[in-house]
Amino acid sequence: MGTKNYIFLTVVFTFVFLSSCKKDSPISSGPIDDPIVEEPVEKFKYIPPSSQRNGDAAAGYQYLVYGDYIDSGVPVDLYLGFTGQGSNRLNREGDNANIRYSETAVNAPNGQRVVTSNCLTCHAQTLNGQLVMGLGNTISDYTVDQATNVNLVDQTMRLLYGETSAEWEAYETYSRGIHAIADDVITEVRGVNSADKLAVALASHINKHDLTWLDEPQLPVADEVIPTDVPAWWLLKKKNTMFYSGLGRGDFARIMIASNGLATTDSTKAREIDNNFDDVLAYIFSLEAPEYPEVIDATRVLAGENLFNEKCATCHGSYGDNETYPNLLVSVDEVGTDPHLVSSNFAYSYFVDWYNTSWFSKGENRAYLKAENGYMAPPLDGIWATAPYLHNGSIPTLEDLLNSSQRPEKWKRSFGTSASEYDNEKVGWKYTVESISGSSLIYDTTLKGYGNEGHTYADDLTEEDRKDLIEYLKTL
Repeated sequence: MGTKNYIFLTVVFTFVFLSSCKKDSPISSGPIDDPIVEEPVEKFKYIPPSSQRNGDAAAGYQYLVYGDYIDSGVPVDLYLGFTGQGSNRLNREGDNANIRYSETAVNAPNGQRVVTSNCLTCHAQTLNGQLVMGLGNTISDYTVDQATNVNLVDQTMRLLYGETSAEWEAYETYSRGIHAIADDVITEVRGVNSADKLAVALASHINKHDLTWLDEPQLPVADEVIPTDVPAWWLLKKKNTMFYSGLGRGDFARIMIASNGLATTDSTKAREIDNNFDDVLAYIFSLEAPEYPEVIDATRVLAGENLFNEKCATCHGSYGDNETYPNLLVSVDEVGTDPHLVSSNFAYSYFVDWYNTSWFSKGENRAYLKAENGYMAPPLDGIWATAPYLHNGSIPTLEDLLNSSQRPEKWKRSFGTSASEYDNEKVGWKYTVESISGSSLIYDTTLKGYGNEGHTYADDLTEEDRKDLIEYLKTL
């Protein structure tokens, strides 16, 4: 029983914190309604800024790693009994010194001490043996059916504590949420994230006015899971909108607190979290990209900078002493990358309507969604550390990104994060080209939403030009 529960705790704790529709709509499955994306008038569309709250970055870090923004989970003693002590990579104190960085020990509403997930489940990752705060997690495995795993923990909780215990009361909300959405968030391959689909699945179970939980789903949820990569947090301070499709507008802190929906009870808790996430946003804005750790060829950098300013800066901005970022939404027709993330999940009219008429879109610090048919050209700070590339993580290295003819159709990596797994020449993850798929460890770009097409702007460069450009990108 111990081994099985360890497997559960390893898998399900990485599953909880993924995110950041009219009530009377019929429940359905499969492809549902047409997305409400609006065609940009031009190939490149400027997205204007929204006012953001100021906060205390130090307080934000404390809330991020100690906070009870999710306050339901398994008892601390049960967690430690099955997983043992984790390395204290965040230098936390108390019982959190023994908890892995992606989880936090908090007090449940009834006073029980429980372990649950935190934001770093998706927004931190080890690289070259070091934990990098704000780096998108491209290692976790969401191909597993969580329903089986949570049933196992349910049985363990009933056996050890019983359904009338305070421990069960502190755990039940967590269990309920996972049961409700487990079938809706299974990805085809490891390394991608189903956060967008999770947000839609959770909304189906939440009253949009007071955020109370609804046992029966009230909104349609499509069967398909269109994946996303997790962008680096340090990019957000330059951006006027959130998400790859530029959908998230208004107050960024308000948008981010929707991620506690898995353990939601009502809007009272949401207001408490909202009053702390301006500090979390300030901490996120304080993050800087990690520096490239290896030797850089200064001669190539100079040539590469000239190429970048000529071919890339219009969309991705300029860097150095006078940095700029244009905040351009590039139409799908122009960039040519896999279009399915734009037209799924957040873009369905029932979900956009739900959000834009919900508690999250009310008051002085309102947030809202605006679906458009394009992708934001992101800032490139720390791009060397953010492989794999594109919005779905379909391209393993920068060299492959800049030469579409050599992009692998099916590829596999080890999911290790040591320096030996990193390719400093091609800049990205070492991988093998595979001839067949059928394994969740193989990224198959022929799957819907997993395509590696588009962004061919560097195809006309010579091999030497690409080397120069890559050397410059290492410096950003």
